[in-house]
Amino acid sequence: MDFKGHFALDQGGCHALSVLDDHSRYLLGLFACGNETSETVRGHLTTLFRRNGMPGRLLCDNGSPWGGAGGEQFTELEVWLLRCGVRMRHGRSYHPQTQGKDERFHRTLDVELLQARRFTDLPACQPAFDRFRDIYNRERPHEALGLAVPASRWHASPASFPETLPAPDYYETDTVRRVYAHGGVSLRGRRIKLSKAFRGMDVAFRHTSVDGLLNVFFMSFHIAEVDLRADNPPRNNTVRRVSEHPSGRSPV
Repeated sequence: MDFKGHFALDQGGCHALSVLDDHSRYLLGLFACGNETSETVRGHLTTLFRRNGMPGRLLCDNGSPWGGAGGEQFTELEVWLLRCGVRMRHGRSYHPQTQGKDERFHRTLDVELLQARRFTDLPACQPAFDRFRDIYNRERPHEALGLAVPASRWHASPASFPETLPAPDYYETDTVRRVYAHGGVSLRGRRIKLSKAFRGMDVAFRHTSVDGLLNVFFMSFHIAEVDLRADNPPRNNTVRRVSEHPSGRSPV
């Protein structure tokens, strides 16, 4: 089960947060938000996860709060999702086709709801969003589903939401370091920059078949690779992107 999270600017400062199931096109949530902060998104995702179970992955764009600093730095929201066991994937910058289904959904939302309505405030938006979500899931046929409705293909995940987040646990052969407040760690006399979102938590450096090239893990997730072979400061490459959406661009 893979989810897709996305923000789109609506009317009068209202931001529409949508979460779609990648396989069934089922719209799990459509929320009218006054901002795009991590706290707001985390609250809505927690509600959805408790209700629908946990996804295996979540594909999102590189904007706040999903990604930071051009998509290269991890955010607090992303680290929270990793601790929940959700693998994050980011679309390539300037390649909206990696989220084609979600981009197509927001065009549908604009054409079928937003263009014909003017909302004065957030409380006025949400009831309309709820009605649209019900129609979208249960009445509106989807060409990519053989004109079936998403509700006919949707099944909740059996994985439950972890009310208590687990602490990282690593192999005895790993080199474990705690991330400082500035987002870096010290290794072999060198300072390696990761992300402030990991501050106060342990990460593991794991040797590869190439001497001096290390993989960096947070819990079970491969978050970076570090090259210590050169005399220059070590190169740190985050590994979080997808080159293209695996199922292609499909109509909604």
